[in-house]
Amino acid sequence: MSYGAALRAGFESDDILVAPGVHDPLSARVAAQVGFDLVSMTGNGTSLSKIGHPDVGVMTLSEMVENATYIQETIDIPLISDADNGFGNAVNVRRTVREFARAGVAAIHLEDQSFPKRCGFVEGKQVISKEEAIGKFRSAADARDEHAPEMVLIARTDARGTPKGTLEEAIERVNAYCEAGADVAFVQGATDVAELEQVAESVDAPLLYNCSGGSPVVSVERAAKMGYNIVMFPRMSTLPTIEILFERYGNLHDNGMNAWIETKEAFEAVPVESYDQFAGVPEVLEWEDEYLPNL
Repeated sequence: MSYGAALRAGFESDDILVAPGVHDPLSARVAAQVGFDLVSMTGNGTSLSKIGHPDVGVMTLSEMVENATYIQETIDIPLISDADNGFGNAVNVRRTVREFARAGVAAIHLEDQSFPKRCGFVEGKQVISKEEAIGKFRSAADARDEHAPEMVLIARTDARGTPKGTLEEAIERVNAYCEAGADVAFVQGATDVAELEQVAESVDAPLLYNCSGGSPVVSVERAAKMGYNIVMFPRMSTLPTIEILFERYGNLHDNGMNAWIETKEAFEAVPVESYDQFAGVPEVLEWEDEYLPNL
């Protein structure tokens, strides 16, 4: 079963799917070992960790696909990958879908922002016309059907977060995008819980709830009762990484070797046998025994 097929099967379950955000293979490995059945690659975290820039449309298609490829190869669970606004128009998006299909990811989410795009919680977003966006999702759906029919296409709209955007426009857009071939609806920018509920009541497709930044916060259980099928926590890897590095590096800066000793002792509380075991060294040693000659 492909990762896309596994994700689609999850939609048939009564349980909501929970996808913590990951920004690199290391964070993905931790999420998988903790026991999650699904993860999502954050575009914001990818941009910050890979090229050191905020999520303002400066990442390239090849850089995003490369990160998604490394993450999906590291874990044996489905990956949802941010694909920004498809890196161009309805023609460009065909290659975008093809490249993520080659990476083997379970799903991608595409948004209707203009170029350059912005993080969903940054002011100043603009969206392309609904007509152009519909054509873009039709093109993406056709490319999906050609290259990876089981891959899930998630349609995201940022219309609610534009200066004059309304929730009604956002709902109208995602319904149209799903009619054009998208599998899942993702309304970014709901301002409160009532808007989350209105989306759930008004969208006729599987739904994704994005819990990050300025998102209204409801429990996973309540989101499931509303009718959401997936909940993502995109900053669940980046915020702790920044937090712990400030703490550990600050301690090293101030206290030298004692900080390193404290760090090693703290790692002993992590539920892995060793650093090498976590990294996969035992598997490499097995390959050496199996395939390398005894010299």
